[in-house]
Amino acid sequence: MMGFVKGLKCRECGKAYPKEPLHVCSFCFGPLEVDYDYDKIKKVLTRKVIESRGKTMWRYRELLPIDGEPTVGAQVGFTPLIKANNLAKVLGVEELYVKNDSVNYPTFSFKDRVVSTALTKAKEFGYKTVGCATTGNLGNAVAAQAVQAGLESYIIMPADLEQGKIIGTLIYGTNVIKIKGNYDNVNKLCSEIADKYGWAIVNVNLRPYYGEGSKTYGYEIMEQLGWKVPRHIIVPMAGGSLITKIEKSIKEFAKLGLIDTADTKLHGAQATGSSPITTAVKAETDIIKPVKPKTIAQSIAIGNPADGFYSVKTINVSGGWAEDATDDELVEGIKLLARTEGIFTETAGGVTVAVTKKLIEQGKIPRNESIVISVTGNGLKTQEAVLNKLEIPKIINPSLAEFDAIMEEKMSAVH
Repeated sequence: MMGFVKGLKCRECGKAYPKEPLHVCSFCFGPLEVDYDYDKIKKVLTRKVIESRGKTMWRYRELLPIDGEPTVGAQVGFTPLIKANNLAKVLGVEELYVKNDSVNYPTFSFKDRVVSTALTKAKEFGYKTVGCATTGNLGNAVAAQAVQAGLESYIIMPADLEQGKIIGTLIYGTNVIKIKGNYDNVNKLCSEIADKYGWAIVNVNLRPYYGEGSKTYGYEIMEQLGWKVPRHIIVPMAGGSLITKIEKSIKEFAKLGLIDTADTKLHGAQATGSSPITTAVKAETDIIKPVKPKTIAQSIAIGNPADGFYSVKTINVSGGWAEDATDDELVEGIKLLARTEGIFTETAGGVTVAVTKKLIEQGKIPRNESIVISVTGNGLKTQEAVLNKLEIPKIINPSLAEFDAIMEEKMSAVH
């Protein structure tokens, strides 16, 4: 396993760095990313080798930034790719899939992927304390996997997160600090904490390694489709990292000869109340103007996205597009997915479903091409979003006559 990562390199100027907990280029201040020896990987990683391994994200371990075997999150990944025939019929398309990370282990979101990568790396670097800036899902994943790894953890979050996500972090006995402010305030504080206390803040000083875990979402889609890419993938965007890593996963599989073509269009989805990336794409600029988020989709409410510039570039190069959805539209998206495919997604997934519907109606996604909708988190975490948007159940006595009255009312409404 040793030796597939050459080091880090700057995404802007290309300056090389050693495998250390660094995330910013000291020369041009560009972000750093992991640099792999693809020639070496190509000699050992084949479809047959991958298929022979356990069904977790670690079946692609040569393409992940660890030096040994995974020590954290060994069971993460390989979530279902659902052929969504019922939803396809409603949307009027021929071939539709849902990549469902709402059932990921252990905390029901795609963030389990990035955290297992980051904490494995944190242990390799010798850290004893880890932490993160979070809008919810990341905090859940860091808290749970830190317990598994025997690490102390600090989760820093905006004070107004959904109750399900706060409880889903506190239950693990971690140190939770709530901040009066939005995610961008939290993230700035975490950068200062990392510097002062020397902790591994997974989305700050471990960010280059952390982000690589997201690639496995893309690898799995391609393998589950029979080693080919779909024509379209719709991805929710918060900081913008996931969509860039799915693009990287496709390029890597093509480079290694694991897929024959790499002609996927990547489409970004945001909530209207926090849409700096989609706004830039629609304005045909790569300048990201920070916003103050105002949306119920708190898991993707990041007003100043760290990878905003790169996500715009990813969308444009792939030939994709970007759209946003209002709070009402995303709630309808949550309900539509639940009532067609039996999948309860959180607000970010509601955004993705709603945006997919818009892009199909706009003609940006043709109805006869293959489509994958990214569902990245579980609806049980964001129940507040739909609480007052559902029918109120009728209450009756344990009486057949009263039940008959309900049925009569139902039948008369149908006719």
